[in-house]
Amino acid sequence: MQINDLLAQLRAHGAQPCHQQRILRAWLAGLPLDSGPRNRPPQDFFPRRVREALPHLALSLQQLARLHSQHPAADGSARLLVGLADRQMVESVLLPRDGLCVSTQVGCAVGCVFCMTGRSGLLRQLSSAEILAQVALARQQRAVKKVVFMGMGEPAHNLDNVLEAITWLGSEGGIGHKNLVFSTVGDPRVFERLPRGPVKPALALSLHSTRAELRRTLLPQAAALTPEQLVEQGERYARATGYPIQYQWTLLKGINDSVEEMDGILRLLKGKYAVMNLIPYNSLEGDAFQRPDGERIVQMVRYLHSRGVLTKVRNSAGQDIDGGCGQLRARAEGRPLPRQRRTPPSA
Repeated sequence: MQINDLLAQLRAHGAQPCHQQRILRAWLAGLPLDSGPRNRPPQDFFPRRVREALPHLALSLQQLARLHSQHPAADGSARLLVGLADRQMVESVLLPRDGLCVSTQVGCAVGCVFCMTGRSGLLRQLSSAEILAQVALARQQRAVKKVVFMGMGEPAHNLDNVLEAITWLGSEGGIGHKNLVFSTVGDPRVFERLPRGPVKPALALSLHSTRAELRRTLLPQAAALTPEQLVEQGERYARATGYPIQYQWTLLKGINDSVEEMDGILRLLKGKYAVMNLIPYNSLEGDAFQRPDGERIVQMVRYLHSRGVLTKVRNSAGQDIDGGCGQLRARAEGRPLPRQRRTPPSA
């Protein structure tokens, strides 16, 4: 189901634009569809035909995203394993401070070598309604004031549906535009279309290396943009929107944590409207990829920050429950979490 399908169903039952808006707002808020002004019954603001259609419509919307299991973590986050109508599953993450991370695809085609989701390949796209349904489901659990498109999938590979979801969240969903964060490995279509949309989200760009050859190894199916080109495009968008670009850097011990890489970050980002997010890898026992130790991470932050690049450490939510992206889904499907991998790329 797409959002346009939902609107068409409402129109078929006589819903006027004001009725459609109220129903969509209630759904996106995680409330019953007949919710309205306090202490006023639905018959005061919905025609009879619309009221009669709401139970069936509510059932259809519930099938879009159902809570399969919930996994709270010590950091205040909670990973949600979400079942879809066709029995596929995706993951959403309730983040501390009223945030939510949503998925945009079942699987992913980019094939990042350090990501569990990429190992399954792309199975299918999520519709705009399925993306929004994750927000509606999460808001039944707790408040959501920020939505980041950083879950399973590459948003740039499902651009029409993701941008439609962003537009609805930035209007009827009550999310501030800068609190909608589009995360991507980089794709020319993103830089063409995001500036033209009615809602302009903040942008997070997955960098992971300043060396083009190593980045291609880590992100095999990413668009053929060099790190320099990616930063150039990001800076243009940042200046146009007034939001700094969040550059994502998954820290892999012995691969992209060298002084040479840090100097490359300074070369690319110093003076730019940017924030560098260092994300320690969510290591598994015996995994060929490991995170640097805590002292090394602190050194990197100090090195970059003291030389003019705002740098933060962003730990992936749910690390204490082995809840990295795609891990819950893999376990639910009976797929073992790989403990051994091929030799990692050399630094």
